[in-house]
Amino acid sequence: MSPLSVALEWVVEYRPVWLRDRQIFRRRSIALVQRLLTYVVLADICFVFLIPVFYILSTSLKTAQDLTDPTIYWIPHSFHWFTYPLAFLSMAYIRSLSNSLWISVGSAVGQTIACGFIGYGFARLKFPGRDILFGLVLFTFMVPPQTIIVPLFILYKNLGWINTFNPFLGPAFYGHGLRGAIFVVIFRQFYRTLPWELEEAARVDGASAFGIWWRIMLPLAVPAIVVVFLFSVVWHWNDFFEPFIYLNRIEHFTLPMRLSVLSPTLNQVTGGQSSELFNEALVMAAVFLVILPPLSIYLFTQRYFIESVDRTGLVE
Repeated sequence: MSPLSVALEWVVEYRPVWLRDRQIFRRRSIALVQRLLTYVVLADICFVFLIPVFYILSTSLKTAQDLTDPTIYWIPHSFHWFTYPLAFLSMAYIRSLSNSLWISVGSAVGQTIACGFIGYGFARLKFPGRDILFGLVLFTFMVPPQTIIVPLFILYKNLGWINTFNPFLGPAFYGHGLRGAIFVVIFRQFYRTLPWELEEAARVDGASAFGIWWRIMLPLAVPAIVVVFLFSVVWHWNDFFEPFIYLNRIEHFTLPMRLSVLSPTLNQVTGGQSSELFNEALVMAAVFLVILPPLSIYLFTQRYFIESVDRTGLVE
């Protein structure tokens, strides 16, 4: 050991106490400032995302007088809940909720199963043209659905699927549907992180490729399953374009579609008094009833959803 190294060690070991305390205080101050900055950024992000929800709730509880009063913006004089039962009846909420659940949950189940199987094939099996086919899968994600809606409508009409839920459920169980390509990519990336020894041990025991996926790989893919299922449910729930094309009868309308016919249905419910009752408060009450189911799902599954996003590397 050189004399210089010995001298440096002596200085570090026998440096004054006040100097060590000063350095500790400096490190703790930097950590505190970093934590405060993190909290400020998170608070700003929460404000951006939560301010529309607060506005919806505040406006839905206002009366007609509160809506016309320029001095009232956030907190009304008194809370009035009459807009919620009125919106509930005007939207035929139970029937519309059932339609939305059939489309969103049914399509999510189909996409989770089919995309999980397709993603396993692209990730773990070697076959001619695999990379070309995967490129075509990515290409389907880049094609806007509006550009192919006419041939799709003609196809589904010839199949007799118009005014049914088959245009949403059928493609989903074949690994396509709304944003199906990105779900294939999520499963493919997750399967590629699993060790190959699992498959080799299963093949030694005589398991087939489908048996390996069903019994070994799929149970291990719970994080990817949670991400795909929740994303699919939310995206199908909020979709307005495709249901508006394929569903023409009002009894088949989903909850978002019911918002477009809120005034006519309100007129039927109230017996011709829609002009007096139809206002911003009623619209906001209807909007809150539409977003309430996805919010409830997220509140109960946010822990698993965050863990799954972190494990699948979706944010990378």
